[in-house]
Amino acid sequence: MDREWNDSQPIYRQLRDRVVAMILDGVLKEGDPLPSVRNVAAEYRVNPLTVLKGYQQLVDEGLVESKRGLGMFVNTGARNQLLKAERQKFLGEEWPRVRATIERLGLTATELLNGATHPTQHPSSDDRPAKPGERNPPKKER
Repeated sequence: MDREWNDSQPIYRQLRDRVVAMILDGVLKEGDPLPSVRNVAAEYRVNPLTVLKGYQQLVDEGLVESKRGLGMFVNTGARNQLLKAERQKFLGEEWPRVRATIERLGLTATELLNGATHPTQHPSSDDRPAKPGERNPPKKER
């Protein structure tokens, strides 16, 4: 987990998000124990109640279960549940902004798949793909 905190969210929420990222990235797998509240609190110099509050959110969401005397463990199906939720969030919140930016910049699928072009290169209108129903894109007059 990253040791830096930002001011945009409470620390317990950032802790929760970091555990979610670890589950999505496969660092924590189903059945794996979460780092103990004491260890996380000591390592990141935060109050144990803050860590517990972040972990409790994971329990409330059904991603983690608490086994009395043993600790917290990643539930079966937690990664799939997170993937589904994160995909819906991306498609509903982030994708519309990304798509609008793509359209505003006139980027093609090829440009998106091949990555960024060199900053000094500027695509000309000759590089524009044909519109549906158009045989050839218009040629730039010189």
